[in-house]
Amino acid sequence: MKERTFVSFDWALKRILRDKANFDVLEGFLTTLLQFNVKIHRLLESESNKDRSESKYNRVDLLAENGDGELILIEVQGEPEFAYFQRMLFGASKLVTDYINGGQNYENVKKIYSVNIVYFDLGQGDDVVYHGKTEFRGIHNGDLLRLSPYQKQKFDVSDIYELYPEYYILKVNDFNRWSRVPLDQWLYFLATSDIPDDADAPGLKEAREKLVIIQMSREEQRAYESYWMDRHILENTMTTARGEGKLEGYEEGKAKGMAEGRAKGMAEGRAEGRAEGISEGARKKALEIARKMKEQGLPEESIMEITGLTSEELSVDV
Repeated sequence: MKERTFVSFDWALKRILRDKANFDVLEGFLTTLLQFNVKIHRLLESESNKDRSESKYNRVDLLAENGDGELILIEVQGEPEFAYFQRMLFGASKLVTDYINGGQNYENVKKIYSVNIVYFDLGQGDDVVYHGKTEFRGIHNGDLLRLSPYQKQKFDVSDIYELYPEYYILKVNDFNRWSRVPLDQWLYFLATSDIPDDADAPGLKEAREKLVIIQMSREEQRAYESYWMDRHILENTMTTARGEGKLEGYEEGKAKGMAEGRAKGMAEGRAEGRAEGISEGARKKALEIARKMKEQGLPEESIMEITGLTSEELSVDV
């Protein structure tokens, strides 16, 4: 495995990009994705954007407000979730109600952009980036309902969809194509945590300077390595589940045939982890994950394949 130089974007959201001095990285990403200039005014509180010790790779989110008062929710999801579409809806809807004061007119409802970076195969589709917006079409003649001239002037928008939440889904787990296209460069970084020397997309130049692992304190480096191990194990598990057609069973977590789907094809990931060498801290993390898997009733063979632990380690320490 190539030695990592830069922290992953999800970790950066947790620890680094919340600092105002590093907003330029986040602004570059959002400008590239949303295709208009984004300047972050401040960060706000959302359901889970507080850093918590139990937060692994499953969920990270960050809520920003730009200079126009629009809300941008960025969420990273590592573990498959079959109801993720509904969760996107809930998250945006909750922001609509949370950020309007009682008694205010509806014209004060904030514009919301929901940006979802997922490391699993959400839905069925061949593209990597999807954009969803609300439009109203006539049932009889198919015409698009539009704003009146007064509404356009009053709300300072051109189309109805601009009043509603917009959703972006980035399915980046298997993206490995480097190109001169700015969005593709960001997708490559999101998927690989690598920033080639010729990266020139907005924000990536700043990311090369601010997201370097060796610049972190030793304590932060140890925390990041532990976090990365959780992520690596989860990614290997999802890869196997997809390959064996067991993703649905994995999403539900306790399906009877889940162990078989997880166990097959993990030899390569296990060998890779062994080759790197497992530090004592990483070993403790593997034992913690193994205990949770054992509590869920997974067979020992599956736990060994996923965590890289031996049968003796499981019998003595778990």
